[in-house]
Amino acid sequence: MIEWDQKTLGELVVLGKGFIQTGPFGSQLHASDYVEVGIPCLMPVNLKQNKIDVSVVSYVSSKDAKRLSKHLVKSGDIIYSRRGDVTQKAIITDEEEGFFCGTGCLLVRTGNSINPRYLFYYLSTPESKSWIKNHAVGITMPNLNTKILGEFPIALPESITQQKIASVLSSLDSKIELNNRINTQLEAMAKTLYDYWFVQFDFPDKNGKPYKTSGGKMVWNEALKREVPEGWEVDDLFKVAEIKYGKDHKKLESGAIPAYGSGGIMRLVNQSIYDKESILIPRKGSLSNLFYINKPFWSVDTMFYTKIKSNYIGKYLFFFIETLNLPSLNVGTAVPSLTTEVLNQLKIMIPPETILKSFQEKATTFFEMKEHNVIENQKLTDLRDWLLPMLMNGQVQVN
Repeated sequence: MIEWDQKTLGELVVLGKGFIQTGPFGSQLHASDYVEVGIPCLMPVNLKQNKIDVSVVSYVSSKDAKRLSKHLVKSGDIIYSRRGDVTQKAIITDEEEGFFCGTGCLLVRTGNSINPRYLFYYLSTPESKSWIKNHAVGITMPNLNTKILGEFPIALPESITQQKIASVLSSLDSKIELNNRINTQLEAMAKTLYDYWFVQFDFPDKNGKPYKTSGGKMVWNEALKREVPEGWEVDDLFKVAEIKYGKDHKKLESGAIPAYGSGGIMRLVNQSIYDKESILIPRKGSLSNLFYINKPFWSVDTMFYTKIKSNYIGKYLFFFIETLNLPSLNVGTAVPSLTTEVLNQLKIMIPPETILKSFQEKATTFFEMKEHNVIENQKLTDLRDWLLPMLMNGQVQVN
């Protein structure tokens, strides 16, 4: 094992003429100062899986950003959550340069003393995260401060080695991110196909032309209060799918089968509750997480699963339920909830089997490509996580 220089993050910051600082205090930026349009203000909620997520974000005005300009971030900065999960962090990229480091975060700018991506990955090792958690202060909630981060110890190889290590790990993360973007596009393409066929009703007619646009006959359906293509049935959801309750999974051993709750995959278990095509519908908690599954899985008691009764209807059913806006069907009070009574009585259009089969075949291409990328990403993630600690302690070198 190679012996590298040992320094603290605080020492590196001084050498690089950078800083470690806390986001603005409440006395500097009040709740009433946030605006609807302006400069994105990064909070702990925006730090997800080592990346910046601005799907839900607050904004500060240009005036306040200028007044508190020392909190504007630059590419290569590292943002830390100051309280709660103090291991949550993200590195600022060119896309986020000029955003605002908000209250509840710490901003690390090392200057030229260390490769920022090397530091980011160094902070991502299990040992580093344990150090951060063990040194956080607070009884009811862990808190991080500039002093603690400044004392964080770092093994520092020469600059070229830092660059090589960061390059290898960044390449893996870039491929994972690319696959995620491809999957987003695949989801959008499959949804567009569904909308074209079953919302606009321009599925191919017997001559291969768009049905409604080409004058296909539409008839009024009283249950739906709208027109549907002639020959299509309308029935209750339970006629095409049996909705089943998930079960507690605590007694199962760890394995390779995903166990789903309303928040997503909870853990891997050693047996399945069902092994055929199914739609997983949240029962309690987050009602927006809907999953299409076509492999063995386990569903816990916060998630319904379905036994599909009709041929070729699985993927159509998934998109149909997705259009229902499940949170709008909430019947819970303290906790958002759905019931089988509510779901079973939902009215669903049932196209002829020939149309369903054709849609299933086309949509399957998108689903299979997405699944391939998911599997590849898991392998890349496992490789990155396996390499990370060994690269950082010198067990493995990059030639």
